[in-house]
Amino acid sequence: MKTNQPAKRSLQRPLKTLDRVLSKAGAGSRTEARSWIGAGRVAVNGKVIQTPDHWVDFARDKVTLDGAPLRKASQVYLLLYKPKGYLTTYKDPEGRPTVYTLLEGAPHVVPVGRLDLDTSGLLILTNDTQFAERIMNPDYKVAKTYLVKASGVLSDEQLESLRNGVELSDGMTRPATVKRVRDRDKSTFLELTITEGRNRQVRRMLEAVGSRVRKLVRTAIGNIGIGDLEIGKWRELTKVEVQRLGGTVSRPPPEPPRVASASPARPDRRRSSKPRA
Repeated sequence: MKTNQPAKRSLQRPLKTLDRVLSKAGAGSRTEARSWIGAGRVAVNGKVIQTPDHWVDFARDKVTLDGAPLRKASQVYLLLYKPKGYLTTYKDPEGRPTVYTLLEGAPHVVPVGRLDLDTSGLLILTNDTQFAERIMNPDYKVAKTYLVKASGVLSDEQLESLRNGVELSDGMTRPATVKRVRDRDKSTFLELTITEGRNRQVRRMLEAVGSRVRKLVRTAIGNIGIGDLEIGKWRELTKVEVQRLGGTVSRPPPEPPRVASASPARPDRRRSSKPRA
């Protein structure tokens, strides 16, 4: 029985499934691509393929959608100021608003990481998967900066704990940069910068020192800040901004040499999942 499996040429050329090829080319989401494939609208080398997992070498195979050749999309980099109450996903089964409802007129892109429903702030979206991986991968240590309104007036000791790293259910956090902005109405406003992206990390860090997040806004990714971008609006990143992020994260920095210590070394547990605040 013949099956469409990656051949030996995959050692020289990367193969991708048909639905992923359509998505990477910017035609639409993988969910849309699977629908088109199932409807018989997609052909590979002149033959209609209705299996989304069909392997394709985009450099050699001719893929068409509704008879039109599929071409690789130009790279797009967008910056969105996400409001609170929007999901970072393409479609929600419960019908809640998603960030895609704010991207009218934009090319097809996917979020680089996530911000949860109750978090607002900067979100990068792109169709450049290598660029997205560099931003998300904690090995590259791309900084994400947040303005946090925390419950209670936090002590200097609590802030120092956040700086040094706190123990979460999935291990110690990396050291963070923490600045007290002001104390007001039984709350502390902080600027917190981390280089990880664990699930709901900032909220969990505050809970670990006996506080809770009342409001959370991501104000910067790397050296790209909100500036004058209005909430709910998006713009394209400039070439200089893309180069700044790319230059900052073009390669993982070398690990510092290990130095013997009398005390046990703190484990550096890293996660490569999609970041959420």
